[in-house]
Amino acid sequence: MAENNAGQHIDLTFLAGPRSRWKEFRSAISIAREFIMGFRKLHFVGPCVTFFGSARFKEDHPYYEAARELARRTGRVGFTIMTGGGPGIMEAANRGARDVGARSVGCNIVLPHEQYANPYLDVTLSFDRFFVRKVLLVKYSICFVVMPGGAGTVDELFETITLIQTGKVKDFPILLFGKDYWTPTLEQMNRMVAEGTIGKEELRFLTVVDSIEEATTFLQERLVVMWQRSLRRKDRPSWWFLEDRVKKTLPKGPVE
Repeated sequence: MAENNAGQHIDLTFLAGPRSRWKEFRSAISIAREFIMGFRKLHFVGPCVTFFGSARFKEDHPYYEAARELARRTGRVGFTIMTGGGPGIMEAANRGARDVGARSVGCNIVLPHEQYANPYLDVTLSFDRFFVRKVLLVKYSICFVVMPGGAGTVDELFETITLIQTGKVKDFPILLFGKDYWTPTLEQMNRMVAEGTIGKEELRFLTVVDSIEEATTFLQERLVVMWQRSLRRKDRPSWWFLEDRVKKTLPKGPVE
């Protein structure tokens, strides 16, 4: 076991090969508890737009401000903004949601360094395991905005692409922001298409933009449809499933 900067324990043995049956059983129970906690706390947060991106961009970076402004425009019409809950792009998106009174959700991950929950969250969860966190980030989202980032962001991007491509989740749109940054990644995708390892039609849900205006136009067109679909949900809060649900009233109005 190890500890992060906040003193939380991190299990370094789970992925290190077979352990005793008792330890494996305890891990399975712990994983189930993380999922149940997430299901209970996020079930009624409303339709979410999830922002992925680097934790290392500071407040004065152009990508930080771009994420903040996109979150403002998305949150202003009533969508919940969901992120990984940490600093950088995640903080920027949650901060943009806070700017306009939109609901702000963070699924934080416990790490030995760098990651901490940002101060702009209405609903926050902390997870020990990346795969639990990623499932929840996808499960409650109807659209994904992927800002520039590192290995974790690329991992989240390609896992989401794989889930949509293989029909494990609905054909939700993915918005890539920053054409110059993502050019090498797009070239690799084109190489995959050329080699036949992926079909061009399987990437139809992926859109690349290079400005706030382009992103706003895309989101206006696509999110209206996604919003209409989300209104068909019939579930209602129940005391036995989620006692501590968020009761925040979201603002209404057009994207500006």
